[in-house]
Amino acid sequence: MSLSTAFEDPTTRNAVIEDCCRLIDDEVGRKKGMGGIIIKTGYKAVSGIKPGFVRKVVNSLLDEWTTALEPLWNEAKERGVAPTKHLTTQQGRVADALLSVTDGKASEAKSALVAKTYKKLRPLAKKNVEEAVPGLVAVLERHAQV
Repeated sequence: MSLSTAFEDPTTRNAVIEDCCRLIDDEVGRKKGMGGIIIKTGYKAVSGIKPGFVRKVVNSLLDEWTTALEPLWNEAKERGVAPTKHLTTQQGRVADALLSVTDGKASEAKSALVAKTYKKLRPLAKKNVEEAVPGLVAVLERHAQV
């Protein structure tokens, strides 16, 4: 099964979305220092746009994220390595793949607040996404048939 088709079942997809939202909440909550304050403030602003905004964004990006991760997933299979293990060792590449999707979306954002917040937080993004990769891998292990 490909990663990009792993979450087509509505029940599985909803579980993945919920787990991703929890992962985001947990990662934001763990941030410390001045960078953490900036991230928490930005996340609170974006989350406050309307109830369920983060869940809606995760749902709308899930297919593109899995498509972006597919080359790494396939690379692992070609090497005979568990895909989730391979993703864990490729945190920088995983972050680049995921951020390529969000960069594109942010450039098209209809909300000025979302675009401004993303632009402000983007310089911190790669490091923060890399730190979240183990949690993402746990979500994939739980829901993708690896």
